[in-house]
Amino acid sequence: MLKSVLIAGAGGFLGSALRFIISRYIQFTVDSVFPWGTFIVNIAGSFMIGIFLGISEKAGLMSPEWRIFFTIGICGGFTTFSSFSNDAFILLQNKELLRFAGYVGFSFSLGLVAVFLGRALIKLT
Repeated sequence: MLKSVLIAGAGGFLGSALRFIISRYIQFTVDSVFPWGTFIVNIAGSFMIGIFLGISEKAGLMSPEWRIFFTIGICGGFTTFSSFSNDAFILLQNKELLRFAGYVGFSFSLGLVAVFLGRALIKLT
């Protein structure tokens, strides 16, 4: 277990650093109030997790350790949106339409509510 945690952590460090560099570069390069940096990182991370999981599903092309490093580590550090997108995709792939709708709808709406409540809590103090 510790080995897996260290592998994920190493990948997470790289993914977080990449996210910071790429999103900052885009935000400073593109003159817009739209959060292009975050948007592009989220889409790129979703594409990357698709590639890594596709490779790992092909017989013998990726060890479980490399799968942890790339998907949980790098993609998870780069953007958790990639994991969210993959989880939603799996629900669709398995024709779990009600669970898909609930997962996507509740994740988005409750996420917004959680941000609002967290900010409101800090404003009260």
